[in-house]
Amino acid sequence: MSNRSDAAATRAAALRSSREKLPVWGFLGEIGALLQQQQLILLIGETGSGKTTQVPSFLLDALPRADGQLIACTQPRRVAAMSVAKRVAEEVGCDLGREVGYSIRFEDVTSDATLIKYMTDGVLLRESLTEPDLDRYSAIIMDEAHERSLNTDVLFGILKKVVSRRRDLKLIVTSATMDADKFSEFFGNVPTFKIPGRTFPVDVMFAKSPCEDYVEAAVKQAIQIHLSYPAGDILIFMTGQEDILATCAAITERLDEIGDKVPLITVLPVYSLLPSELQAKIFDKAEGGARKVIVATNIAETSLTVDGIKYVIDAGYCKLKVYNSRMGMDSLSVFPVSQAGANQRSGRAGRTGPGKCFRLYTEFAYNHELLVMTVPEIQRTNLGNVVLLLKSLGIDNLLTFDFMDPPPQDNLLNSMYQLWFLGALDNTGSLTPLGRKMVEFPLDPTLAKMLIFSEALGCVDDVATVVSALSMPTIFYRPKEREEESDAAREKFFAPESDHLTLLYVYLQWKKNNYRADWCTKHFIHVKAMRKVKEVRTQILDICKTLKMRIETCGTNWDQVRKAICSAYFQNAGKMKTVGEYVNMRNGMPCHLHPSSALFGMGVQPEYIVYHELVMTSKEYMQCVTAVDPEWLAELGPMFFSIKQQGETRAEKRAKERRDKQAMEAEMQAYLESQQAKARADVLERLSAGASAGGSAARQRIVTPGTAGAHRRGSGGSNGSGGSGGSGSSCGSVTGGGGAAAAAAGTGERSPVVFRGSTGRVGSGGGIGGSSARSQGGLTPKRTPRRFGM
Repeated sequence: MSNRSDAAATRAAALRSSREKLPVWGFLGEIGALLQQQQLILLIGETGSGKTTQVPSFLLDALPRADGQLIACTQPRRVAAMSVAKRVAEEVGCDLGREVGYSIRFEDVTSDATLIKYMTDGVLLRESLTEPDLDRYSAIIMDEAHERSLNTDVLFGILKKVVSRRRDLKLIVTSATMDADKFSEFFGNVPTFKIPGRTFPVDVMFAKSPCEDYVEAAVKQAIQIHLSYPAGDILIFMTGQEDILATCAAITERLDEIGDKVPLITVLPVYSLLPSELQAKIFDKAEGGARKVIVATNIAETSLTVDGIKYVIDAGYCKLKVYNSRMGMDSLSVFPVSQAGANQRSGRAGRTGPGKCFRLYTEFAYNHELLVMTVPEIQRTNLGNVVLLLKSLGIDNLLTFDFMDPPPQDNLLNSMYQLWFLGALDNTGSLTPLGRKMVEFPLDPTLAKMLIFSEALGCVDDVATVVSALSMPTIFYRPKEREEESDAAREKFFAPESDHLTLLYVYLQWKKNNYRADWCTKHFIHVKAMRKVKEVRTQILDICKTLKMRIETCGTNWDQVRKAICSAYFQNAGKMKTVGEYVNMRNGMPCHLHPSSALFGMGVQPEYIVYHELVMTSKEYMQCVTAVDPEWLAELGPMFFSIKQQGETRAEKRAKERRDKQAMEAEMQAYLESQQAKARADVLERLSAGASAGGSAARQRIVTPGTAGAHRRGSGGSNGSGGSGGSGSSCGSVTGGGGAAAAAAGTGERSPVVFRGSTGRVGSGGGIGGSSARSQGGLTPKRTPRRFGM
């Protein structure tokens, strides 16, 4: 017992000593004094300065707070939120989850005693839905703001308003870059406090010529450093899990081939899906004085700080989420790193002493081909979740929301269009009852739609399992040199008509075997992934109970589950072209069954399918595929598909579509008139207020949506009905304007399911609808709005 207490005291003393050596330690008093005078400050400090770990614990004693109030610290990444919380809990001397805890999606490690709460920015964003003024927090620290994640950018606009309403709330925005002016100006020229760094010189070396294979080049460079350079750990930046594991395996294999005379080395991977106990190994000292080689994603640029790094190998690439207009969804793609990111990477080598950075690209590429800063996520990704959340907060006109860098209008409109065909928005761009329910789930809109629709089919319990399994990258594992054995084990669970049902069947069998870990190991199933599926499923069903949804199972009537899946993914429908190959019914893009799919290699393949997502490798492969009936597509996606009516003439079909169009335009006209009246009243009120304040407001030019002063784009058309090359009247509001979905004249002789000829796009004014287009056959590609390209 005495030895244990002595070890704890030694550990506490070591932690205290390391904290006092951090650059921020000597400036905590000045930061506290500045916060006594200011409500909002900008804190600039290089990664490793200690601002993430030391500032929250300092604020506990430095700032007044009411009983029950916490200090929040947001992180853009799950890994950072968990690892930092664990470190601060050690420094404070408490168990994780007591005074210091963390909260990420589907995992909350906090208690009633928690005073410091680390969380992902998405968690705080969702909390603002139920608590608009965030009264439970006395101070909020927005850490790593320079990363400009999608949720962080939305939080900027929301917290800017919260601070103006709550004078007792302190907001600290931290950044590791020197681009402070932009942040300061956005928040009203707030004061900036710079923490002097303690970085040492870093010798940056460039490649003489571009490398063809950055994995191979990184492996060779790491081995050369290990065999030729003095002691010091190595940090290698790679793009993602696949490249990281390949790099780790290659380094280990090559050094084994050299022989026993090679100095000791420990190779450690770091990526977001790695279990937390394995991630923590990068902070531990290697046994026997071995050199550590850490292979990481760009999470190690700023979010994690590892002592002892002396050498950095920069492959020059990173993965970014970008909206792919061809696929119709976000995809993780590899892009060159920005100059700012490259500088952050090289800085990792100079934290504890002079270091070296080996860039696997040329100096010319750095100076002339790399972007200065990474494009903010809000300007390159689908904004469906953001639109849904802002609409639920009562922000009807999204163009007026205070974004630091406004997203392209086409991105907003396209996201609204996707929410419209899912049923979350009505023809005027307002939230529907279904949309309000979808906001309650911390899920992608398509998954939330699937879950809610399943209630009418009596299979909420089953679909909750499918949705939970889809939140995991995979529940199967395929170890090296045992691929055939693992594939055979996986095939035992295949549901021949659906990969989604395969996931459900695996869970049901695991449940039948009392959730045993050895059962998972025997069948090559990730036991930790399955436990996570179980946790997520419990949380989803708790939300369903809160919404008073009937939680039922359909038993073995799995057609109900397939129909629920179709209700969410009808926009990702495919029709069979040849064996193993399908054609997307909306854009004509060929897509293939993945060899791991339950449908791959079937004797008789289904004619119609829907898929969860596309993965671009050598081909466009569909991930998680389910066979569907064509009648479901026409029933659940009537804006895209219809069943050809026997005996119906083309003239009768056009007349019916004209009537539908006129009815929708009449509805939009009434909505526009009400909006115009409201806007005019607002103008009069502002003018009146401006006159009383000295007339300054009266001098501003205010354009009323829908009036003659509003900007028009394209060849025009009344009230957004669209012209022959334009997008109708711009109403100055994402929620107003836009015409009805246009008429179609598709013949559709080749298939009982006909793709509608209407573009069904969003007008530039933001209403749902768009310009007229005529079908030239059974399959007509939908016009895709211009989007941000990199």
